[in-house]
Order: sequence, then C-alpha cells, then structure tokens
Amino acid sequence: MVKNGVGRDIPEYIEGIGHLKPYEKPFSVVPEGIKAGSKLKRPLPHKSKLIKNIEEAVKATGLKDGMTISFHHHFRNGDYIVNMVVDVIAKMGIKNLRLAPSSLGTCHGSLIEHIKNGVITKIESSGIREPLGTAISEGIMDYPVIIRSHGGRARAIESGELKIDVAFLGAPSCDEYGNANGFNGKSLCGSLGYAMVDAKYADQVVLITDNLVEYPCLPASINQTQVDYVVVVDSIGNPKGIVSGVIRHDKNPRDILIAENAVKAIEASGYFKNGFSYQTGASGASLAVTSLLRDKMIEKNIVGGFGLGGITAQLVQLHEEGLFRGLFDTQCFDLVAAESIGKNPKHFEIDASFYANPHNSGPAVNNLDIVMLGALEIDTDFNVNVIAGSDGVISQASGGHPDTAAGAKMSVILAPLIRGRLPIVVDRVTTVVTPGETVDVLVTDYGIAVNPLRQDLIENFRKAKLPLYTIDELQKMAEKLTGKPETIEFGEKIVGIVQYRDGTVIDIIKQVK
Repeated sequence: MVKNGVGRDIPEYIEGIGHLKPYEKPFSVVPEGIKAGSKLKRPLPHKSKLIKNIEEAVKATGLKDGMTISFHHHFRNGDYIVNMVVDVIAKMGIKNLRLAPSSLGTCHGSLIEHIKNGVITKIESSGIREPLGTAISEGIMDYPVIIRSHGGRARAIESGELKIDVAFLGAPSCDEYGNANGFNGKSLCGSLGYAMVDAKYADQVVLITDNLVEYPCLPASINQTQVDYVVVVDSIGNPKGIVSGVIRHDKNPRDILIAENAVKAIEASGYFKNGFSYQTGASGASLAVTSLLRDKMIEKNIVGGFGLGGITAQLVQLHEEGLFRGLFDTQCFDLVAAESIGKNPKHFEIDASFYANPHNSGPAVNNLDIVMLGALEIDTDFNVNVIAGSDGVISQASGGHPDTAAGAKMSVILAPLIRGRLPIVVDRVTTVVTPGETVDVLVTDYGIAVNPLRQDLIENFRKAKLPLYTIDELQKMAEKLTGKPETIEFGEKIVGIVQYRDGTVIDIIKQVK
C-alpha cells in the first residue's frame, strides 16, 4: 500500500485492473503522448446504415467476449437503451464484457442479473446508483468498479486508457445515415454532450432511435462520419425520467436558508460582477440559489458571462432574460432546458471533453468563477464524499464535482449541517472524491466555513458580517445535536476504485459488512 496525497492507502496493483498510480495533488500529472482515435473505415457509396433490430446491429459490429461497450445517461432514470441492449447481448451468449457508460441510474437494476450470469464482468462509470450500487458494495463483482468524473472519463477515452469497442447511443432524432440530435422527437433529452465523446472515439457506433427523420437531420450533435449503424425501435426512453435523482424542486425552509447564506457568500466573494460565470446543480438548495441570484443580478444590474454544466430551467430563464450571455451545456436537467438547446443559439451544446477534460488545451471549467456543489459528507480537511452514503454503500455519482471544484475560482459546497440525524461534517469522509485543496467554502443552514487556504475569502466574509465559523466549530455544533457517528465497518475486498480527474487514484472503496 502507498499513502496518497489525501492520506488514503492505495494498493500498487490489483489483479485484473493493473498498476495504480496514487493521487498527489490537483495538477501534479503532466500528460504525455497523443490522442487516441477510432478505426479507419471504408463505407461504400449509397449503402444503407439502417439495421432491422438490435441483435442484427450487435452482429454487424462484431462484438465478442471480452470487449468494451458504452452508453450515455442523458435520459437519466428514463433510459431504456442500456437494459434493452444488454438483454439482447445476453441472449446472444456474449460474455465477459466491460460496461463503460457515462453513468448508471436506479433504472439499471436489471444489470445485477447480467453480472451474476457473467455477461458483465467489469464496470467503469461516473455514477452507480441503487440497487446496482448496493449489490456492488456487497461484493457481487470479481473486479472493482472504476469511478471517474465526467472530465476524467473524457480524458480516459481520449488518451486511450478507456478504449470503447462498441458505443450504443440513444438518439432522440436521427436520419438513416447517422446524423442525430437530442432536442427533437418524442424522447428528447437535450444535449448529447457525453455521447459525443463516445461517438468520436469508439471503434463502432450504433445509434438507436425512435424518431427516424428525413436526411439530413440538422443541426447534428453526432454526425454521419462517426456512425456505423442505425436501429429504429419503438421507444428509447421516457423524457419525464430526465427530471430524477438529484433533481428536486421544493420549498424546504432548510434549503432556502442554505441558499440565502450561499447568495450572501457569492455577493461578498469579490466575483459577483459583470461577466461572472456560474455553475450549479439541480438539488433544492442549488435551484433556490439560482432563483435568489437572479433577484440580486437584477437589483445590482449585473449581467453574467456564461452558465455551465447541467443546465436547468432556471438558467434558461436567466439566459432568455439577458442575465447570462450564453450557456455551455453538457446535459439537460429538465425538459425546459432540453427544448431550449434547440431554439436558443447561445444555449450551446458541448461535449464532456470541452466541459471538463483536464488534459486538453482548455476545458470550460477552467473559466468558472463560481460553482455550487453538493456533498454526502465533508471532513475537517474539506475533502468531499459524493459517491458513498453514510452506510458506505455506493449510491451516487462523481459527476463533474472534482472537475468544477478544481477549475472554479470559488467552489461552494451546499449541505445541511445534519442529514438523517447524522452530521454532514466528519473527521474523515467515507470516500474521498474531491480533495479539500480544491474546496473553498461550506455553506450550511447553521453557518459558513471557509477553507483556511482562502484567507482572501475569510477576510471578505468577515467584512460582510456573514455567519462565519471554522469547519471544526460546525462539526462540534452538529455533534452536539446528533452525537458522534459510529465508524462503518468494511471487509478487506476492494469493490471500487475512485480515480481523480487526472487518472490517479484518490481512494478505494471496500466491501460493506
């Protein structure tokens, strides 16, 4: 074992995975080499790409035992594609596959059976939710899953670390030659930002659509030069499922209080001025921050430069009202955003590499001023856990959390001080996903803590008379109400590897007892 830069013990080698490089610091890795690519091809003129069903498409790709398949998660919990395709592959007798989707949701629980029957033996993803996450945490797989951030996944694909043999990508609107977008059709999902990377680098690309349109389907997020086969099915997903998971529209007084504290911190930060850039999530507190920020922007006559990330109806409203000049969008968090990307020219679709890949010439996160992020836990060193719950079970996603925290001038964690009778601030998080060195501010319903590395923010917040505490004070405040949480017991088997965005290992996840 080697102790990494956040004090976690990392094995030097894992059978079936290979040698592991421990995390050091946020920008310590200097990449070498050139980008990977897909295979060269020779399509014949006027040959149709339409295939009659998924089984025939799988046959046409030459998919074999031991290969890697990928999917995108833009349909979120409304996705039909993953289960549909893996069911067909299982019936065909293909086994020992590496599954490498951009993320997996609660709708993918049927994959448990395909792990048991040997169809899937490895998984690499940004997120894995229940019930699949529980099964993995209990040790169902022989090899540990690999968790990557959105930027880290794009980096792994572009570098050749994650080589995709066949990408099966749901396309809400598609023509017979493979031009496709996500903002038309009955199953619209908006941006195809994660799928765009797979389409560019996979050796074979199969588009699956329920809305075949006349050639050409324009504008095209994925274009015909990247697509090998097109399959038409009855339905690829339920658009209502896009609004799921972390997305929560409510008027919880606790969320409002957190949001009010966050907006005060934004105002006092020194970054709230014309041209500022901003990203937020889609939880109740995050949505409330955006709504309150809108009022402040109008009051102070401030126009932002751009909004980034998973785009919501609130950010679309700010853009359409002229309060943000543009939006960079890798994923739409609701149907308002999904429709907006097809009609607002400056609501601009970007792929995951443009968004957050640390090893290109400049991801969008590098231009972020302010980002609002969530946390399952945060420790007194400001390390954040967003993947495993207080019970140690894999249940959420790394997403763009470590990417945006590293890139933004001010990263803000929004969290209640107490969640489910447990303190949010702990001595040591269960799993480190985002290193404390990149986390600047914790905003809770009880007060605000600032990373001691950011004395400039501490001074600004003091001048603004914000409810400022040290993170240790917030921890004691929480434990006074809840008591000290019990330590989780784990077995020896490693069930998960958490990569930092640069490919180094920031933590491992062990089997729950």
